[in-house]
Amino acid sequence: MQEFIAFNEQRAEIYWWMSSLFARELSDADLHEYHGGEMYTFLSGLGMTEELKAPVDTFRTAIKKSHARSDEQLELAADFCGLFLSTPKSGALPYASMYVGKTGLLNDKPAQEMHELMASFDIAQRKEFNEPADHLAIELDFMGNLIIMGNQQQTEEQREALMQSQLSFINTMLLNWLPLFTKECQLRDRFGFYAAAANLLLAFCILDKKFLAGE
Repeated sequence: MQEFIAFNEQRAEIYWWMSSLFARELSDADLHEYHGGEMYTFLSGLGMTEELKAPVDTFRTAIKKSHARSDEQLELAADFCGLFLSTPKSGALPYASMYVGKTGLLNDKPAQEMHELMASFDIAQRKEFNEPADHLAIELDFMGNLIIMGNQQQTEEQREALMQSQLSFINTMLLNWLPLFTKECQLRDRFGFYAAAANLLLAFCILDKKFLAGE
């Protein structure tokens, strides 16, 4: 049981890490960690899983390329803004509504569904992150919280119910638009750091879906 809890904690940490990566520009302190030994160890561990080896290698290459840029923090911040804070014509906006909504506008049905889902599990959006509920960072943060909530259940039936909720969430709220978002990142991210991150996230979500489905 302790191994299962620890494994779930690792899953949650990965979702939370990716949430932070797509929530805001990386600071100098963040980049110091990305080029440190702990991140190297963390990515090496992820890459030991066959399905993640190629996307992890691509992301590690992107980190090394980033480190070689003349003003890394400012240039990556510019990449972030150009991709995620621009317009649908020039960027890869990180909102489900832009890919699976009906209007092509923000706060479409996916945002409403996400808001209702968060309320049903009594999981609150961070007040300092004032974005529509279907922002990728919010959805990933929610998934991490859902995993930890599963760990806290007292019975096998309750834990299984939370696992099924996680599987449903991946299928209906993440994998229904992440492939399209990843494709847009690959098309529009000239430098490639965030495209590699999105590709790794997609590969991890597909792998996590298989785990939850017992495949």
